[in-house]
Amino acid sequence: MRGRALLKNGAMALLWLVVAAFLLFPFYYAVVSSLREGSALFDASLWPSDPTFANYRAVMTDQPFATNILNSLLVAFSVVVLSLGLAVFASYAFGRAKFKGRRLLLYTILGVSMFPQVAVLSGLFEIVRLFGLYNSLLSLVFSYMIFTLPFTVWVLTSFMRDLPVEIEEAAIMDGASSWTIVIRVFLPLLAPALVTTGLLAFIAAWNEFLFALSFTLTNEQRTVPVAIALLTGASQYELPWGNIMAASVIVTLPLIALVLVFQRKLVAGLTAGAVKG
Repeated sequence: MRGRALLKNGAMALLWLVVAAFLLFPFYYAVVSSLREGSALFDASLWPSDPTFANYRAVMTDQPFATNILNSLLVAFSVVVLSLGLAVFASYAFGRAKFKGRRLLLYTILGVSMFPQVAVLSGLFEIVRLFGLYNSLLSLVFSYMIFTLPFTVWVLTSFMRDLPVEIEEAAIMDGASSWTIVIRVFLPLLAPALVTTGLLAFIAAWNEFLFALSFTLTNEQRTVPVAIALLTGASQYELPWGNIMAASVIVTLPLIALVLVFQRKLVAGLTAGAVKG
């Protein structure tokens, strides 16, 4: 029995190593490639013989990449704050209040997120142009809410429904208003769900490409996915792979940092509701 258990644990450990290697190797190879330049980029070795940070210096000095990173941070954080702020109150209405057409409205909000981006691109472009938001970060914040808000509303509504009704009844008995119940009672209990949905919304906004390419025109207003896609070398048709890899590593680090910082609440949010008492 003990030998079988050891064999089973060894097989699981080997499986996890294979999965980890499969998931992490592309990022590792991007880091290795970012430390090479010239013909060394095509070397098949797993570590550069003469590592250099020239690609990182070129990315940060040859184009306004620092501005692009700041743009992505501003847009992503704005989208997260607005999505969570609206979704908290919407989830309270959908999860606690009873009104006619509640289920239909909730499914309609979810259905909005099912449309592919290219299907709404032309109509959204006309709205952006009509309000004078073209080539501004506000156009990206506005457009990103289309796919982040339905997701956050749907997820937070499911969490809101799982909260005990007795907590709300006790707050009402103490004379708390609906605003107080949402802000002081439910908001702390929803912290794991807020972190989970907020982080996923941040990643979606950080990585979005189509709207960012369509609604921005100048380098100073572009976000990092578009800035990386438009990197060019000495000629228009030359791709600086070293610079692209360095830029990819730079924009991945904030996501890794956020996941590590909010790891505990992220796991709690993903597993909340899995076990019923």
